[in-house]
Amino acid sequence: MGTKQRRERQKESLRQEILDAARELFVKDGYDNVSMRRIAEKIEYSPTTIYLHFKDKADLLFHLCEETFAKLATNAEELLKDQSDPIQTLRMIGLAYVDFGLKHPNHYRVTFINRPLEHFDPAHHEKSMGRQAFNLLKRSVEQCVNQKKIREIDVDVASQALWAAVHGITSLLITHPNYPWVDADQTINLLVDSMCSGLKA
Repeated sequence: MGTKQRRERQKESLRQEILDAARELFVKDGYDNVSMRRIAEKIEYSPTTIYLHFKDKADLLFHLCEETFAKLATNAEELLKDQSDPIQTLRMIGLAYVDFGLKHPNHYRVTFINRPLEHFDPAHHEKSMGRQAFNLLKRSVEQCVNQKKIREIDVDVASQALWAAVHGITSLLITHPNYPWVDADQTINLLVDSMCSGLKA
């Protein structure tokens, strides 16, 4: 490995260390209560080092969210490769979404639960990984409509409704772990099956 490659790898490793530390602190103490200095202290670097990677705390939060959305988009893209049964693909995308949130609760909290609303920029969102991830869900719904597996329906409305359903159960399971839930897998499967069945032609 050459010197340039080694430096790039070290740079990327430090960037990831900053993201991981920030995510942990944002979940533990809340976004507003965490400063760039505190993040720097956690990784034992100077604040100046962080500013070499992120212009400010809002930029750091944006990239944390992009990281999560990229993982969700990758999962959906992989599932969309199989076009043999679009309803089953839509179902699997829903299940994969919930599964990701439960396996990576800190990623999910920072992106969907603890994220301050003032940091959501609709104009910026149009070019973000978040939009790309949502567009993959829309593509799945469109495939179902095109193959007449579900009734003619506004794809944007249906996609947002489906996201609201899986987001709801994911958020509840993460934020209320001590609630006397029945078997989580049965509940998740019933929810996803019901939302898909409700759209069938």
